[in-house]
Amino acid sequence: MVDAAGLIAVGAGLAVGLAGIGSGIAEANIGAAAVGAMAENEKLFGKGLILTVIPETIVIFGLVISILLWINM
Repeated sequence: MVDAAGLIAVGAGLAVGLAGIGSGIAEANIGAAAVGAMAENEKLFGKGLILTVIPETIVIFGLVISILLWINM
């Protein structure tokens, strides 16, 4: 018989881990584009910073899901 708490822990880990990997990939592409834009126009720093931070919200959502799963253990 499979332990439900172990599967919940694996699911919580996958929620945070896969969200972090996806966010890292997205942030790398956005960061490269933002640096290129700032090299041409220094006034784009604020927009580049905001666009670089947006993928981090996905990791926060993954963390919330893992906390909800952890509470149900």
